[in-house]
Amino acid sequence: MLSITLTFKTEVMNLNHNIFGTALIVLSTMMTNAQSSTAKLPGDPTLPSSRANLEKLISYDKGNFKYKVEDYFARPKASAFKISPDGKYLSYKEKDQEKKNHVYVKDLSTGKITKAIVEKDDLIRNYGWLNKKRLFYTQDRGGNENIHLYATDTDGSNQKDLTPFDGVKVQAIIPVKDTDFVVVTMNKNNKQIFEPFKINFVTGEMTQLYENKDVNSPIDDYLFDKDGNLRGYSVLENGLTTKTYYKDLQTGKFNLIKSADWSDTFSIIEFNENSKNKDEAYVVTNLDSDKARIVLYDLKKNAVIKEIYSNPVYDVSSISTAGKNRNYELDYISYEGTKGETVPVSKFYKEIHDKLKSQFGDKEFGIASSDDNNDKLLVVVGSDKLYGTYYEYDTKTKQTKLLYNLMPQLKEEDMAEMRPIEFKSRDGLTIHGYITLPKAALEGKKVPLIVNPHGGPQGIRDSWGFNPETQLFASRGYATLQVNFRISGGYGKSFQKAGYKQIGRKAMDDVEDGVKYAIEQGWVDKDKVAIYGGSHGGYATLMGLIKTPDLYACGVDYVGVSNIFTFFDSFPEYWKPYKEMVKQIWYDLDNPEEAKIAKEVSPVFQIDKIKKPLFVVQGANDPRVNINESDQIVKAMRAKGFEVPYLVKYDEGHGFGKEPNRIELYKSMLGFFAENFNK
Repeated sequence: MLSITLTFKTEVMNLNHNIFGTALIVLSTMMTNAQSSTAKLPGDPTLPSSRANLEKLISYDKGNFKYKVEDYFARPKASAFKISPDGKYLSYKEKDQEKKNHVYVKDLSTGKITKAIVEKDDLIRNYGWLNKKRLFYTQDRGGNENIHLYATDTDGSNQKDLTPFDGVKVQAIIPVKDTDFVVVTMNKNNKQIFEPFKINFVTGEMTQLYENKDVNSPIDDYLFDKDGNLRGYSVLENGLTTKTYYKDLQTGKFNLIKSADWSDTFSIIEFNENSKNKDEAYVVTNLDSDKARIVLYDLKKNAVIKEIYSNPVYDVSSISTAGKNRNYELDYISYEGTKGETVPVSKFYKEIHDKLKSQFGDKEFGIASSDDNNDKLLVVVGSDKLYGTYYEYDTKTKQTKLLYNLMPQLKEEDMAEMRPIEFKSRDGLTIHGYITLPKAALEGKKVPLIVNPHGGPQGIRDSWGFNPETQLFASRGYATLQVNFRISGGYGKSFQKAGYKQIGRKAMDDVEDGVKYAIEQGWVDKDKVAIYGGSHGGYATLMGLIKTPDLYACGVDYVGVSNIFTFFDSFPEYWKPYKEMVKQIWYDLDNPEEAKIAKEVSPVFQIDKIKKPLFVVQGANDPRVNINESDQIVKAMRAKGFEVPYLVKYDEGHGFGKEPNRIELYKSMLGFFAENFNK
């Protein structure tokens, strides 16, 4: 729920384009610069550091470096390439001189290029094809995550805000193939709960498909078939029990087929349209196993037909199916192990996979886009040293052609290795993670280390691949440690549950054990260890400086929680149905014993233990971690005589999405690390 993604990760979609994904975090822009605005602003506008103080901080990053911050964090000149459903057009984002990323459409037969979507004050975070003539895109306002869905023709005409409602968040977008309709879930009628609407994306006409009435036991997920018909839903009863209902096709009645604890998984991925049995679906479940696995399930009989795939170490939860032209056959299964793994299933995809594997070897690759007939594929290739490169793949000729290198200025031979690691926690758990090592560490020198706990914390994990943060740090000679501590996702439910009610405690022990492991390997200068993270990682930064004040030289708290009590009180409306769940993950503040623990692991109440320098960063419009969380810790630290640099952007939310803001953030962070590592 708290997750924040700060690294580049290639988006791969199903070959048939029928999943565009759930609209999650849209990092956009709205207002004026943080340090100079005099308008009514969120939080306490007297707290952010002055421009002069931030410039002084930036100046500490001195050296003859081959790469600049901009080389890692300036957005690519072009990106987000997609093929139209009929294969006749190529769409993409292209950046102008003002750092705006507009969407263009290229006619592949004539070469004519048209600007289809203009990015103005707010970032275009997500876009895609609805049909061969029409595109969608999503935006919020200044990072507030109240996402709107828009549609436009490929020439930029007939643009419509399909969800023109203030304070409303679009949660899911499901195009209905071969129609002019899209199914959208949003909290239009009640800010706490989401309901499905069928919208004509040409006219904007809207019809509500189902009512979600019970705030205490709301529907929190809907199941639609390929024709846009509601076939099932899940209810979160009293915040703790997930009940799955499925529609009997003969009677039309929705029957309860599964009741499970919220922390267990029984999730219907999609129907098996390849089967004559209309009740057959692919399901991810761990109800009778520790690791999530894919099964084929008869929803009417409420029974497993057969297991499709499982792994003894990692959760498996993703599949990709073909379109109508290949009768919706299963193409492949994918999951995250040490690296991203793909298991080919269909003959069609096995040939593609074998061809790409022979060409790209150990690099990761995935299908980013395809036409409906799968004649033309766009393949994105990346690795720990390669940001990402697009290739065109012709499935008829089996030929691959380079389309675009996203970051040509970053040479693979100069990038650092991201090495998977594994160690035992102090109480015997196997902990996985990654360390990115600069050249000096590989030569046997002990280097400074930046510990980077991930966000979430529950269900999120760090992954192998190109990470511009860790590569930037490596360019300055710093190693980066990323620990998938207990409560991280992907390693089974027992591992995740081991971290419940251990946030700030055993979850931090795992991070500390990772630091100890890195020091024991001879990579790290134990006197030059910093901690930095976003969201829960920001909270972990504060707790690291408190729990082990002698371990770290300094810390950077980026949109992090400082006070569990005020954090709970500031939940956005659409989080409130999950409050009982959050109590089980974090702490139950209504229980005196747990409230006592929560106070002990709320950094704002423990600032007397912070001895080392702290840098705080916040997006003012953050709906997840309110600006008050950062304001509190800055005020408290300054009250006890600490100089705390504080960077606030009033056109951002839960993380910085705007290019100039991101660049300023990382320049400031590098200066902060350099200042404190060189003391």
